[in-house]
Amino acid sequence: MTPSAYHVKYPEKHRSCVVFASPHSGRNYGDSFLQRSVLDRRAIRSSEDAFVDRLFEAASQHGAMLLCADVPRAFVDLNRSTDELDPALIQGVRRQGHNPRVASGLGVIPRVVANGRAIYRGKLTLTEAQARIDDYWIPYHNMLQLLLDRTHRRHGQSVLIDCHSMPHEAIDGMARGGMPAPHIVLGDRFGATCGAEIVDQIETAFTAAGFIVARNTPFAGAFITQSYGRPSRRQHAVQVEIDRSLYMDEATIAPNADFAAVQQALSVAIKDIARIGPVQMPLAAE
Repeated sequence: MTPSAYHVKYPEKHRSCVVFASPHSGRNYGDSFLQRSVLDRRAIRSSEDAFVDRLFEAASQHGAMLLCADVPRAFVDLNRSTDELDPALIQGVRRQGHNPRVASGLGVIPRVVANGRAIYRGKLTLTEAQARIDDYWIPYHNMLQLLLDRTHRRHGQSVLIDCHSMPHEAIDGMARGGMPAPHIVLGDRFGATCGAEIVDQIETAFTAAGFIVARNTPFAGAFITQSYGRPSRRQHAVQVEIDRSLYMDEATIAPNADFAAVQQALSVAIKDIARIGPVQMPLAAE
């Protein structure tokens, strides 16, 4: 595996209190990992939020920081707690209560990718699982909190936009009574992780850019949103899920003909979202 857990795109001028992050778009699949897996390169990418980092790359142009994972979700899931260890995959781990994510094979070290396809032939050692957490999970989250803290000091508040993509089938059934399914689902844990006014502004930005937006169904926000959303401390977090079929061929995991148009529409929304809250010019040296 590459030693890199993440990379950060910094703006020339840090004007925004918003931090964008993409924890599931990492695609540095090392040969040793692929050799351990029973899946081919395409199948192992099926649970990846492919190209989400590219969709949100305009963030730095609008004064906001963008944190992107390099490590793939199939290797270590940065949107899970470190105690979500799967006894069906990792030797020496005891089952502790019922966790639906772990039970389905989607713990912090995933056992499966999309549609329940197993990644490995056998089990991993606890030492190997812990090394992935130490080398990738912890550095990513340390950097995420550092960016939020830096932003909070500068602007008096921070807003995390946790960027993801969702399979079209996850929202296909939401089209009812002639109403289309949403393009984007915002998750704020039903108001627990972000101030209402800020969520309203985020929804307005996406709607004005031409997207159909829903809230909290079917995705209300996972570990990152729940852990970093602290409105009482003026640290807000919202999960953003984008329908993959808008911009990519889900079967081949390749951008489709609409990719550039969707990226441009998102850039318009990103510009408005980056303006949320107090906007300041940076000090001479930062």
